[in-house]
Amino acid sequence: MNLDFAAITYRSIRDRIRTEDPQIDEQTLADTVEGLTDLHQVVIAIIRSALADEALVTGLKCRIADMQGRLDRLQDRASKRRQIAKDVMVELDLKKITAPDFTVSIRPGTPALLVLDEAAVPSIYWEPREPRLNRQELLSELKEGAEIEGVVLSNPEPVLSVRTK
Repeated sequence: MNLDFAAITYRSIRDRIRTEDPQIDEQTLADTVEGLTDLHQVVIAIIRSALADEALVTGLKCRIADMQGRLDRLQDRASKRRQIAKDVMVELDLKKITAPDFTVSIRPGTPALLVLDEAAVPSIYWEPREPRLNRQELLSELKEGAEIEGVVLSNPEPVLSVRTK
């Protein structure tokens, strides 16, 4: 709401000053309107809030990476422990062990597919891939001035740049 009000006030004052003094240069106009409104402070507050959010994102990404590493280690450890238990049970021909909170048993597995020679596999077993558009190459050639049917470059959108260093 403050942003809308500040933008309306900014536009109104800028237009009124231009009407009163059509010869005013752009820098003087901008400085005058900035001094009479708080639009700049509102935008500054929005950018500060965005920077704080981005700092939180950076921290969370780091924390998530740390936690993902921990998750991977725990999954690997659990897998190794299950493998140890399986190996011992198979080696000692133990079919079933019952504990108060779980039961573990060894059962026959199902056969897995082993591909010995891909070239020898008949074509009916191969899945055709859909063609994919090479967007990077298209963009590069369009930027170099090539005219390619079916594609064009869009009008560039303004980009907000915020430097913090």
